[in-house]
Amino acid sequence: METYDLIVVGSGPGGYVAAERAGALGKKVLLIEKGLLGGVCTNWGCIPTKSLLNGAKQYKHALEGEKFGLEAQSVSYSLEKAMAWKRDTVETLRGGIGFLMKSNKVETVFGEAIFVDAHTVKVGETVYEGDFLIVATGSSPFVPPIPGSKLSHVLTSDEILSVEKVPASLTIIGGGVIGVEFASYFSMIGTKVTVIEMMDEILPMMDADFAKMMRRELKGVDFKLGCKVEEVTPDGVLFTDAKGAKQSLDTELVLMSVGRKPNVDGLENLGLDIGRSGIVVDEHLQTNVANVYAIGDVNGKSLLAHSASRMAEVAIANIFGSTKQRMRYNAIPWAVYSDPEAAGCGLTETEAANRGIAIKSHTIQMRSNGRFLAEQGKRAGGLVKVIASSETNVLLGVHLLGPYSSEMIWGAAAIIEAELRIQDVKEIVFPHPSVSELIKDACFALDHTL
Repeated sequence: METYDLIVVGSGPGGYVAAERAGALGKKVLLIEKGLLGGVCTNWGCIPTKSLLNGAKQYKHALEGEKFGLEAQSVSYSLEKAMAWKRDTVETLRGGIGFLMKSNKVETVFGEAIFVDAHTVKVGETVYEGDFLIVATGSSPFVPPIPGSKLSHVLTSDEILSVEKVPASLTIIGGGVIGVEFASYFSMIGTKVTVIEMMDEILPMMDADFAKMMRRELKGVDFKLGCKVEEVTPDGVLFTDAKGAKQSLDTELVLMSVGRKPNVDGLENLGLDIGRSGIVVDEHLQTNVANVYAIGDVNGKSLLAHSASRMAEVAIANIFGSTKQRMRYNAIPWAVYSDPEAAGCGLTETEAANRGIAIKSHTIQMRSNGRFLAEQGKRAGGLVKVIASSETNVLLGVHLLGPYSSEMIWGAAAIIEAELRIQDVKEIVFPHPSVSELIKDACFALDHTL
């Protein structure tokens, strides 16, 4: 029997970061992965979708380039070449994770982990024992029990990344982040896209004004809000619209994008407390079993890759560090990599109102910014909103819709994490010209004092 200081099951952005951090501390670490290194994020999620989205954005910009002086002839999009670029990117990053494990002396075993007890894991015929165990088994696409949901043309976010031709039409069931990103991608490469969303608005974590503008900016997408899908047929989708009327929609492909479920099967022998959202953990990522920690999607706390990586760091600090760390969720940024991009961190106005927090906010049109105007034009849409406490002037939320949003939002996360006031942000020097200046401009609009 092999013995380790730590056994990590699952090699996504939570698992491999946990293994790396523990290995860097000189601990004997085993990483078990039943599929491909990097998990969903590297192989079927974050990385491949961003690879395809970037190519589609380049294509769209080339088609619209005449106004910038770009006169290109016979611009076309090759899905075959785009998929080849995606595969090369994924394989390169996967190889990088493997190198990272070797350089930190992490032993990697491929195969399905059978949990014997809280200290023992079996892969094949080999038994491994560890002082501590981190469960990082992630999540899988949730497919609701809609009649017809198992038809061959109904895909999840995993399968749709391997389509061999551009579909003439695509119906996406679900208007969350994954649904909107795929809607943006396929609409940019020429597919007729329809999004059916049960709620009254897409992207529920987003500020309501921003979600409305996002829909307006996604000009190639037909959104059907407040609608319930009743059945998927071989030729289309049957649904009930917001007025209660029965509707039908012909479509070539259907994408199920209604959420994800934690991968908790096979954990029975560990004696873990498992709730509806996943494995129950405390603020240190510790489960009810003292030596077992659960990070990433499997605990249901925050289904974001960067959340999983931070959870990994917190868990390793609590297992092997001299002082306890806790996971803080108030300043975790999110991003949507569509065209346009969107990102946010902290509270929306609605969330603040629900918590009884008195706030003040200001929204600025991005077209008032020099760089945005130079690169996007005066007809392009974009917004920046800052939300602050009326009592303390502390920044509580920053919301962005427009180019570079995903690259700017880390700054908002740092501001909110550090509990900076409007006055503090006004003293930060932002580069000019940059779209990020709008954050400072919005803060100045809230408080003109020097």
